This record gives sequence, C-alpha cells and structure tokens, in this order.
Amino acid sequence: MLARKSIYTLRETHLSPSLSLSYNEPLHIVKGEGQYLYDAEGYQYLDAVNNIQHVGHCHPKVVAAAQLQYEKLNINTRYLDETIVNYAQKLTDKMPAGLDVCFFTNSGSEANDLALRIARHVTQSKETIVLDAAYHGNLSSLIEISPYKHNGKGGSGAPDFVHTVPMPDSFRGKYRGKDSGTAYANEVQILLDEIQESGKQVSVFIAESLMGCGGQLVPPQGFLKESFQKVRKAGGLCIADEVQIGFGRMGDHFWGFETQDIVPDIVTMGKPMGNGHPLSAVVTTKAIADEFNNGMEYFNSFGGNPVSCAVGHAVLNVIEDEGLQQNAKDVGKYLKSLLNELKEKYSMIGDVRGHGLFLGIELVRDLESLDPADKEAYQIENAMKEKGILISTDGPDHNILKIKPPLVFNRENALFLAETLDEILS
Repeated sequence: MLARKSIYTLRETHLSPSLSLSYNEPLHIVKGEGQYLYDAEGYQYLDAVNNIQHVGHCHPKVVAAAQLQYEKLNINTRYLDETIVNYAQKLTDKMPAGLDVCFFTNSGSEANDLALRIARHVTQSKETIVLDAAYHGNLSSLIEISPYKHNGKGGSGAPDFVHTVPMPDSFRGKYRGKDSGTAYANEVQILLDEIQESGKQVSVFIAESLMGCGGQLVPPQGFLKESFQKVRKAGGLCIADEVQIGFGRMGDHFWGFETQDIVPDIVTMGKPMGNGHPLSAVVTTKAIADEFNNGMEYFNSFGGNPVSCAVGHAVLNVIEDEGLQQNAKDVGKYLKSLLNELKEKYSMIGDVRGHGLFLGIELVRDLESLDPADKEAYQIENAMKEKGILISTDGPDHNILKIKPPLVFNRENALFLAETLDEILS
C-alpha cells in the first residue's frame, strides 16, 4: 500500500488542483462496509454523509449482482436484453401513473442535461427558471442553470435565458415562516410575466424537491405545487431533480416530490440509484418521449448496459427486502427528535430540518440576526471526524451541517451522532 505522503505527491502531480479533499486532515479510506468506512490504520468511521452508497457500502447483494452479470454479458443497448426492460418496469412501478418511459444515463449530470434537452425540444425554448443556490450538475449546460456554481467562486453569472427565483428558505430567506410558500411561488409568476413580456416562451422550471447544496432545505408547503401550476399554465414543463434525495430516503415517501404533493413532467435521478455504480435515469411520459423522438437518435454507449441495470435492480430489491424506506422513516424521526433536543439546548442551532435520513442543521451566531456560523460549522465538521463520525457542511453560506447516511443507519448510530455533537457543542 502506498504511503500517505506518496499518495499526496501523486495526487498533486496527476490530479486536477480543482478537485478538493474533505476535512482539514484528509482521510485515507481503504474499506467500506454498511454504514462504516475504515482508514489505512484500521480506524472505523460512522459514515453519515455518503448518500450515494444508498443501501450501505459494498452491499453483498449489489456486489453479487454486478459480478454475476459481468461474467455473463455487458453490452450496449442496441440488442434485445431482458435486464434493461425488467429494470425499467420495476423502476417506473415506483412512479406515479403516466411516468412510464426511461432514458438511462451514467450520472446525475447526464440525466439533468438530457432532461433539459428534452424540455427545450418540446417547448422550442431555452427560457429556464431555477432556484437560487441550486446545483444540478457539472456539465456546462448545468453550470449555466446552477446558481450554486455560476454565482460562486470562479463563476460568471447566469446566461440571459436563465431566470432565478429566491431560494425558498422559510427560516432565513426573503419570506419567512411556514406559510411563505405562496409568496415564493409569486416570485415564479413574476419571472413568467417577464419572460412573456419579452416575447418569449418559458421552457422549463427545474427544482430539487428538497435542496441539497442549498442547505438540506425543505421548501415551504405549497411552493412547488403552486409553482408547477403557474409554469404549466404558461406552457412550460416541470422537472423534479431527485438525484440526491430519491429511492426511499424520505421515509414517508419513495420520492422527494411526493412530499410536496406534485407530479413532475420529467424526473431525474442518479447518485443512490447504483449504490456507487455509475447509473442514472430520466423518466417521463410517453407523450413527451414520443415528441422528443424527432429523428435524432438518443444513444448512450454505457447508459442502460446490462451490468448497470442488474445493479440498479439489486438496489431496488434490497430497499424492499430489508425495509430500508421504513428504516429511513423510523431512524430519521428518532435522529431528528434528538437534534431538536439539542436545538433547545444550544442557541447556535437555528433550525433542524429534513425528511427521513436527509437532515440539515443550520448554525447561526445569533437567533435575532441569524448571522450564519460558517467557521463554527467547519470546526464542528472536523471535530466530528476526529471522534469517528463523518458529516459535511453546505449551503450558500456554508453554515449547514449535512446528514445523509446510507439507509442502513440505525438508532444506535443516531444516538452516537447526537451525543457526539452534544459533546462538541458543549
């Protein structure tokens, strides 16, 4: 095994300097199992942040599915193959009626790029409405619609066809309180009116059902539902970005958009879908898919290959067989209650939010000014790591502690996390 110093040297020589490492003392992780990671010295860490390893690191049934299919066949999608159609059927069975057609891709970025392309073709427009602080992927087309990137360091702002709604933050945003959903939806209407007055047609409204990089943010009830209604009335399509939050993580629901009582025109998904294997998808209606079928073939060399579909199918089976959606509901509710107890104890905790095992803790320096405690959040993130728990920070002001563990996370893990955070805050 290479020494830590040698890895650093090779990384600095051969990897892009824009590729960052987590924590002020980076970890050398060599093994994963369930909700745990192990470093080169054998030290165990409770993983409370890697939502990609959805059913647990190196789940044996997922590993076996990949190995078995690799030994048999891996090929592109130009041949009849049962793995892709069986998986597509099982995946769309999890969707509301009408969302029946799949396009398979390899990453959340690919899925969102394709969803944009479909919507722009159907509407014959590029006019796009997005949420402030949203992140939708690392392709050029997605940096354009991701304020988290184009308004951040190194960014150059939004192109003129991208229109930004204030982040629907009921705790520290432009409109506050649980009943602020309509006020934020009215901001969508203002943009729709501006687009129409300029003589253009809205194409699409794309939103994460719960915002990830925006700070584990749960939109106020009614915001997405009213916004979808307004966009559709104006002739646009609505995309739900489920890349971070889908597949049972919400606990009460399989998809994040279900928590908002909406049915999108197009759904994108990725990250947890393959439990670490590169797999993602766009799901839409037959009518939209048929309209996109204009003679220019959509083909993806690796998207929907038999190994990927076997892996994805195994992930869905594990979620069902091991009751992981119910576990997310039960353990998430328990952890959230523990965090709310800490909120009563420490004034630095301004807000605890989320659904299931997708939780955020917003840290502030003062409960009146709500000044974001960004440096403190970074200190806590690193202190938690030193005590064997991996979390991260996010949000436009980098003051959110982000908790999104594998769904095998249990009550004992939740108590350990809360007690450790209590110890650090005290």
